[in-house]
Amino acid sequence: MSLLLPLESNPDVMNKFMYLLGVPEKWNVVDVYGIDGDALEWVPKPVLALILLFPYNTKYFEFAKQEAEEIKEKGQIIVPDLFYMKQYVSNACGTIALIHSVANNAERVQLQDGDFKKLLENSKNLTPEERGEMLSTAGVNSDAYKVIKAHQELAKEGQTEADPNEKVVHHFVAFVQKGGYLYELDGRKDFPINHGPSSEETFLTDAAKVCKKFMERDSEDVNFTIMAITAKES
Repeated sequence: MSLLLPLESNPDVMNKFMYLLGVPEKWNVVDVYGIDGDALEWVPKPVLALILLFPYNTKYFEFAKQEAEEIKEKGQIIVPDLFYMKQYVSNACGTIALIHSVANNAERVQLQDGDFKKLLENSKNLTPEERGEMLSTAGVNSDAYKVIKAHQELAKEGQTEADPNEKVVHHFVAFVQKGGYLYELDGRKDFPINHGPSSEETFLTDAAKVCKKFMERDSEDVNFTIMAITAKES
């Protein structure tokens, strides 16, 4: 399976997908309307992950290449239990971002039994490349195929008409806190990006600062969207 309909940056669609993955409904996806201190105060707590949709263009590719070279030279800390998977399926970045967000918070969300929980268990000892191949070569009866099928069904529910052959100009990436560090998880990159120390209490502010850097690097473009996976307000 090499080509999917792209997922829309829409909390309603993301919530449906997240619940299909087995996340209890006490958690939900919400829009983040600003990245300064006051705006972040309105985001329900705790926050498990941020998902950023940003312009996927030459300016970004140049920065990402330079960033990767610096990390390869200097090295970085990757905690052993960080779940990371490569993206080999076109237009699957929204699904990969959601998988990264949920998989790295499976214990906190108390993930329910089902296809996605089985997928995580079966891929626990696999490499990021092997995990990515699970989705790209998923057989009809596999747990991975059921996740991809859910993606396809929900991609059709967006408010904009989706075309799998249309050139992708935006990309989803997830931010999570794991083992005391803030990680950027992008299946199109060679490896996760460690953005430094973080904690459950400071995660939202720490991740927002990194999102702000994305925006500053491409300040002429206003097409950025941030969503957060948070505790549902009672």
